[in-house]
Amino acid sequence: MITSPPATGIDGPFYEDLRIGDRFDGAPVMRLSDGLAAAHHAIVGGRLRLAFDAALSASVTGLKQPFAAPALVWDVAIGQSTLVTQRAIANLFYRGLIFRRAPAIGDSLKTVTTIIGLRSAAARPGRASRGLVTMRIATSDQEDRPVLDFCRCALLPARQAGDGAAQGETDPPRSEFMGAPAAIGGWNLDAYRKAVPGPHFNDLSAGTIHRLAGGDVVSSAPELARLTMNLATIHHDRTQTGQRLVYGGHTIGLAAAQLTRALPSLVTILGWQDCDHLGPVHEGDTLHSEIGIGHCEPLPGGGGLVHLRSLVRATASDGGISDVLDWRSVGLFA
Repeated sequence: MITSPPATGIDGPFYEDLRIGDRFDGAPVMRLSDGLAAAHHAIVGGRLRLAFDAALSASVTGLKQPFAAPALVWDVAIGQSTLVTQRAIANLFYRGLIFRRAPAIGDSLKTVTTIIGLRSAAARPGRASRGLVTMRIATSDQEDRPVLDFCRCALLPARQAGDGAAQGETDPPRSEFMGAPAAIGGWNLDAYRKAVPGPHFNDLSAGTIHRLAGGDVVSSAPELARLTMNLATIHHDRTQTGQRLVYGGHTIGLAAAQLTRALPSLVTILGWQDCDHLGPVHEGDTLHSEIGIGHCEPLPGGGGLVHLRSLVRATASDGGISDVLDWRSVGLFA
């Protein structure tokens, strides 16, 4: 019989292994390439014009390098943060995602994840022990310029049940967008308005609801997790979890794609006030969005910020329907 030497287990931390202030910065730097963008688009879709029209991108942003779709950027950042959440049971929410600058194809992203909140879960009969972990995620580019800043909260397994005690910041505030964000400094929205059919900012009204008739099937779920370096076992290995769950960024990416269908003149998404995962999504589910237009804030040079709310439902293969996402984003319109 062949015997093997003792093996070293490779996995992420349990809840008890984490402390407030712990910092994780060991994820590989990822370059945003044309191939990466194309593979990402093949999975989540989207019709954001700046990400496809190089001439339009240059005239609006002033950069020679093509614009990188925001969903690609945030998926890479989230994937780089999963050094903490390899054992995750579920991701619960995001708070205050803000683009500090808009990356272009050719930029490279690196992410630092810091533990800012911990809350143990009280014991319940028949349920494995667990705890909530809140993280601050800061992503920058190859020149150390800030790109993204946001918080997310995940549920991790614990070795033993806790008493429900909380430490640090377990419920971060939602972001407030006031005036033009730095990410669009110098952008020429007039060029966008002249090149792209409306409706533009002045054509939109708060209180309007858009409901898409056609949905999107969730496919290539493990492929998207791999593409974005997402290490969470629950997205890859059903032998350990019983059933694979779809990566939350996949659900959000499809919701973003549906947003660009409902509002095809959207310039870009500048951030999220918050995003709550209401229920699990599985590969093969079909997602439908209802999109509401909220407060519309004009910008001094024309165009403006529009507060949007996407409510997403999943229809499973057995016909069951469930609410899965409540996403409040801020869109830029010319």
